[in-house]
Amino acid sequence: MGIGEGLVALGAALAVFTGLGSGIGQGMAAAKAVEAVGKNPEAENEIRTMLMLGAGIAETASIYGLLIAFLLLFVF
Repeated sequence: MGIGEGLVALGAALAVFTGLGSGIGQGMAAAKAVEAVGKNPEAENEIRTMLMLGAGIAETASIYGLLIAFLLLFVF
């Protein structure tokens, strides 16, 4: 295994770490949504809609990181 292959593996590992920030962010958003529903139960549908939209947008960073990791591992 050469230095190039090791650097590709290191880059793939760093790309997978995008999921860490996304997971923390989604957890914080879910906590705030639960808190908001507790304060205003009438707005539950609107809060849930916004939470799902935000979670979907935040999840794209993780998916892109995973895609980059797969590309690095299997193409290079």
